[in-house]
Amino acid sequence: MPDSVYKIIELVGTSDKSWEDAAKNAVETASGTLHDLRIGEILKLDMTIEGGKVKSYRARVNVSFRLDA
Repeated sequence: MPDSVYKIIELVGTSDKSWEDAAKNAVETASGTLHDLRIGEILKLDMTIEGGKVKSYRARVNVSFRLDA
């Protein structure tokens, strides 16, 4: 593989169902404008709570993509 340069950005995805869906939503939404996504790394998982119940799940994800030469 020739030399390449990659950029890493941080995303936050949300879901009413699960952390997995939150991470998936972040990556799939970003793939609409970012191309050649390569790696996703879960940095942090948290949730929002209202009235003593979990309202939503959040996943903070680093994704990398190759920069065009």
